[in-house]
Amino acid sequence: MLSSNKLEEPVFQFLAGTFHQDIESSEEALEELFTEESKEYLESAIVFLKDFIGSEYDIEKNEYIQSCANGVYFPALGLEPLQWLYQVIEQIKETVKTK
Repeated sequence: MLSSNKLEEPVFQFLAGTFHQDIESSEEALEELFTEESKEYLESAIVFLKDFIGSEYDIEKNEYIQSCANGVYFPALGLEPLQWLYQVIEQIKETVKTK
């Protein structure tokens, strides 16, 4: 089961801090993240997001991502939250290459 004390988890902090209800779009939120955060933080985000994806709680992951990234409307994207998170990781990887 995913932790009920989400505030201490880096995945929660990343998703809730980046993709909150006040964002215009997930793309703009990512651009802001890429501008404001260091290469080192983005590299660590890749690690903890990949660790999260690789964890054993497959059934709960989509719900967890959706609750943390409450500024993202997944039906409009045509993606499940986990599919979306894979794409976010790939975008972070591309940004790290050029930072």
